[in-house]
Amino acid sequence: MNKALPAKPILEVNDLDIVFTLRRNQKVRAVDRVSFSVREGETFGIIGESGSGKSTVGRCIVCMNPPSHGTVRHYGEDLFALPERELRRRRRAFQIVFQDPNAALDPRMTLVESVREPLDVAGIGTAKERESKALAMLERVAMAPELAWRYPHEISGGQKQRANIARALMLEPKLIVCDEVVAALDVSIQADMLNLFADLQREFNLTYVFISHDLRVVAHVSDRVAVMYFGKIVELGAAGEIMEAPLHPYTQALMSAEPEPVPVEQRNRKRIVLKGEIPSALNPPSGCRFHTRCPRAQSECMAREPEWRELTPGRFVACHFAEAPNSRSATDHRTGAPISAGHTHSHAGSMSTKAAPHGESFREEAT
Repeated sequence: MNKALPAKPILEVNDLDIVFTLRRNQKVRAVDRVSFSVREGETFGIIGESGSGKSTVGRCIVCMNPPSHGTVRHYGEDLFALPERELRRRRRAFQIVFQDPNAALDPRMTLVESVREPLDVAGIGTAKERESKALAMLERVAMAPELAWRYPHEISGGQKQRANIARALMLEPKLIVCDEVVAALDVSIQADMLNLFADLQREFNLTYVFISHDLRVVAHVSDRVAVMYFGKIVELGAAGEIMEAPLHPYTQALMSAEPEPVPVEQRNRKRIVLKGEIPSALNPPSGCRFHTRCPRAQSECMAREPEWRELTPGRFVACHFAEAPNSRSATDHRTGAPISAGHTHSHAGSMSTKAAPHGESFREEAT
């Protein structure tokens, strides 16, 4: 997507830590000093492996998990600082659609009852008005009217997810967290679901935080992308730029693993195979979290955590040795060969490497 975006952030995540306590008082830092912002009307993608912390961030955004440290601000206000009753009222504007459409629906309720439930809980309108709005919303997400009275076990996975989307829209939210929303669906219907999200965004002026491990999906729907590894954001920038010229070694490895729909003899991408041990969440490595698997790791990576740097306008990365994509020493993630300055698609002439907080990433990208 290349739409023009306003500078006003609808969501600001600043220095977010989320720590879970296990048995024997062991602690797991699922999210470690994560900061970013999301602008109104934007689709902000978060990608990473399973266990990277991306879904935990998503749940915190909609106030399901409280932060251990840091703030999550909606329109500049920290909702976790509000009284519980006011928090429940205000967070209606921030909804979530979960990965598993089966677990997200009550098996004892018909679809129209599940979709109507948010209005029932909020006490909005009469019973007749709530049911009428629920039926209209099911129709808007392309559900046939006769399906409204069926139970979840009587419909397909794609239809269940459409019902979940309809339910998320009932309280007229401003932002929706989409947590792996197409991961459990057949490939044949994923495209239809993504097109539905795009149509709803235009119609209802929605903002999305789109969480996925599928790079192809994220590249298709997102304006900007944050790449997470082991609880930290390691790279952030415009979706097209990250997919074309990833800067962090982890992002490059993810891109190299993406399947190419061409015969083997025509593929020009060099696969980057990550070796080494995956760190334990109970005992994270010192310095850069990725150094135990990074093919470019040096002694500095183990000794010192990399700074969060802006290499080109809107392109942020946490790596000691990452260089701007128009640098002559940058490499093509598809072939492993050096990239010359004349063969990049980055912002020309910008070589800033100043340290910057994640929160400054909501500036307008150059075009």
